[in-house]
Amino acid sequence: MSDDKILHIQELIDSASSALKTANALLRAITGVIDTGKERNILRASHTAPASVGESGKVVEGIFDGQNMVDSEGNEYPIPANYASKSKLVEGDGMKLTITDEGKFIYKQILPIKRKTVFGILIQEDGQYKILCEGKAYRVLLASVTFYRAEVGDQVTILLPEEGDAVWGAIDAVIPKNIAEAQARETVSNASLEDGELSPSIE
Repeated sequence: MSDDKILHIQELIDSASSALKTANALLRAITGVIDTGKERNILRASHTAPASVGESGKVVEGIFDGQNMVDSEGNEYPIPANYASKSKLVEGDGMKLTITDEGKFIYKQILPIKRKTVFGILIQEDGQYKILCEGKAYRVLLASVTFYRAEVGDQVTILLPEEGDAVWGAIDAVIPKNIAEAQARETVSNASLEDGELSPSIE
């Protein structure tokens, strides 16, 4: 891909990002809701079991928001990024947190949301790693990028909620850009042969 095309894509991303920020500002002015994503997760969490205390400690249920677990009261509980990455948690997953008497936080995924797999490119925007796919940039955990040793320009498959909007994606697999480029060249070469293009033979 040429530098001009990359620059044009970046300009489109910047323009779309600016328009989205303006739209969010207008929405906040009309509804008074500061964080629509958080409000959505609080609503989902309202359908989970209320907090309780058992033999193993305090138990809280909530919804994974891409970084943390949010309960029905809007409280946020930090989920270790390594755990979220390796477990491939998806925004909207139902979670259970047990806080032991010793103060340990033990998380368990209890209600996985229906998922879909999409394909995109790893980019860096505003100092954050994102996956550009289907005309939108989804945030991903730095721990996931590090775990898969992904680099900007790599082709990445991510998991998203099957329905509804999402801000975060969970990295499922990474194809390094050098391998992707080699595969593309091979595909073009094979297509040329199928079209009847023959290489001259030298005897």
